[in-house]
Amino acid sequence: MRRSKVIRDQRSVLNTDSFDKRRFKELFEMSEGLQRVREEGELPTMECLLGDIWAALYKMKPHLQKDCDGGALTPNRTLMERIMSDEHFENTRSYTKLDDLQSAVCTVKFAEVINTWIAEETALDKEFQQQLEAVEALQEEFSAEQTDEQEHAESGTLQELEEASLKLNEKLELTLETNSERFMQAMDEAVEETIKVKDSVISLMGAGIGKGTADLKKVPLRDQLAVAEQVALDPKMQEISDWAGRFKEVARQKQKTKYMDAMERRGVTLGNEMEKLLPMELGLYTHDATKKDFLRRFAEGETMQFDQKKREDLGKGPIVFCLDQSGSMKLLDNQAKGFILALLTIAKKQHRDLCVLLFSTELQSDTFPKGKITSKELIRLARTYLGGGTNFALPLEGALQVIGKSAFTQADVIFVTDGEDELGEEFLEEFNQKKKEKEFQLLTLVIGNETDAAEAFSDWVIHITDFEDEGSFTAFEI
Repeated sequence: MRRSKVIRDQRSVLNTDSFDKRRFKELFEMSEGLQRVREEGELPTMECLLGDIWAALYKMKPHLQKDCDGGALTPNRTLMERIMSDEHFENTRSYTKLDDLQSAVCTVKFAEVINTWIAEETALDKEFQQQLEAVEALQEEFSAEQTDEQEHAESGTLQELEEASLKLNEKLELTLETNSERFMQAMDEAVEETIKVKDSVISLMGAGIGKGTADLKKVPLRDQLAVAEQVALDPKMQEISDWAGRFKEVARQKQKTKYMDAMERRGVTLGNEMEKLLPMELGLYTHDATKKDFLRRFAEGETMQFDQKKREDLGKGPIVFCLDQSGSMKLLDNQAKGFILALLTIAKKQHRDLCVLLFSTELQSDTFPKGKITSKELIRLARTYLGGGTNFALPLEGALQVIGKSAFTQADVIFVTDGEDELGEEFLEEFNQKKKEKEFQLLTLVIGNETDAAEAFSDWVIHITDFEDEGSFTAFEI
């Protein structure tokens, strides 16, 4: 069933203004999590409570108003007072204040705690359950009576609703007093989970340690929320984010080393770049007898200097990543997805297309232009697992098609498998000929001992135990 994205009730027990209410409406529209906890809400005024929780976490100086809207919002006020009076709440706000993502995620987490806590308490206390049901019934009756002209009109139903809400609040206060420690402990755990979710989103969508937070600011908030909510709900996403964080840092170090190596002195050439001059040329400049000759040759670009390979000459082709998803690769799938996200950071930084070919006895192809991936694509990639047997011909033919459509004639192909497959001599001969014509190279990472089939179509074959193996990091040097 499709959830409603419309906020109908923005009454508040906090000092919220028009900006706060407008911003929360925007976030609510973006967030499946906020919409879900409203639907699951145990309190009839959960919609109002969500806005107040968010405002308390997001605003610079939130505080409770002296008067709330009659007695109908009294239970909300009681809950907000308990939350905001907790000794850890200000520390929580250091993570959420003016942070759209953190405040929205934490609001969802707090609402989940409240819903679970009330559900548990009402299961044990039938009187509490009856009072909740009475308030909910009166709330629905009162809402049905309203018209545009009578939105806040006094009525007998409204008076009954306020009285019932006050009775519910008395029960709520008593229950909180009895079980306050358990309630606040659950809230503290919600804060810890919120922080972990933000870190996971940075690992999944950022460039790696040290730069992830800055990169995340470039990602649309709607995409951040979509990924954050999946991470919060799906342990698989959490594990992939852990692997992505590790592999992105390795990739960053490998690319940095590659750049430094590329700038090493690789020979001698002629030119007039001062920073590359040989020490002996600088020595000639310092002597009166040879200074004029040096200046003449320098002006004509004929002084000797180190020959260095420039950074822009590196890795200009697309990246094609062929990943075996046969049944035997299942246990390494989360590692593999983190590895792909690390390759995406390289592709994005170098403005290279990256195509992921997932294969078993079927083939799935996803292309990410210039290394950019949307939240929907990321979630779909994380959830996809083909299973089945192994067919090498599918990804190899797929790689040829991708390279044929690319704007580049050269490419880097990475092939990962833990299995074997028989390829005919005619197929291999044709593939290798096209590989030569299109000037691309193929690195195969073999998980296991069997390498015969891979050696027939690869330029390099590296044996690894899993994606944490040092040998697999060769892929980050492309």
